[in-house]
Amino acid sequence: MLDAQLQQHLLACEALVVGASAGGVEALNLLLPVVPEVPRVPVVVVVHLPPNRRSLLPEIFATRCLAPVREPIDKQPIGAGVWFAPPNYHLLFEGDRSFAFSTDLPLNFSRPSLDVLFESAADVFGASLCCIVLTGANEDGAQGARAVRRKGGLVIVQDPESAHARQMPSAAISRANPQIIASLPEIGQLIALATRSAP
Repeated sequence: MLDAQLQQHLLACEALVVGASAGGVEALNLLLPVVPEVPRVPVVVVVHLPPNRRSLLPEIFATRCLAPVREPIDKQPIGAGVWFAPPNYHLLFEGDRSFAFSTDLPLNFSRPSLDVLFESAADVFGASLCCIVLTGANEDGAQGARAVRRKGGLVIVQDPESAHARQMPSAAISRANPQIIASLPEIGQLIALATRSAP
């Protein structure tokens, strides 16, 4: 599935950012358990959440994943593991590779927004970033994925035919020209490859 250049790009990434909306929890159930106990890169996930109650995703996925699963706090350094954006805040990367929270207005009716996370990650990591756009029912993530592509990063999008809601991956495909369009099992293989330590 991967040519040598894309495989090298994946192996050279320093951060993996993932976004999902409608149907996203089910998709992540297939993907996040492949992340090893001590992943080589952080995996930072935005899922569109109701703004008025705390997220249960870190607790749910902590029982399903080998890697530590956490919700970051503002200004916390980015470390190994799986990180879920908290509800009602945009999650960003700072230049010193720490997390930052923002209460700016929602984008695409969403806070946290994939676009905000992806664009800030592209500014910090450039060509060493990998972003993944999964199932969702709006167009959040398309502009952010385009920013990742412009900075030389790797963009992976779920095949809309395999998505619970195809609008989000379709928008990312039309605007970001992703290098890889794949099914969930194939994306799982890519995440395993990107996050495992070198032998």
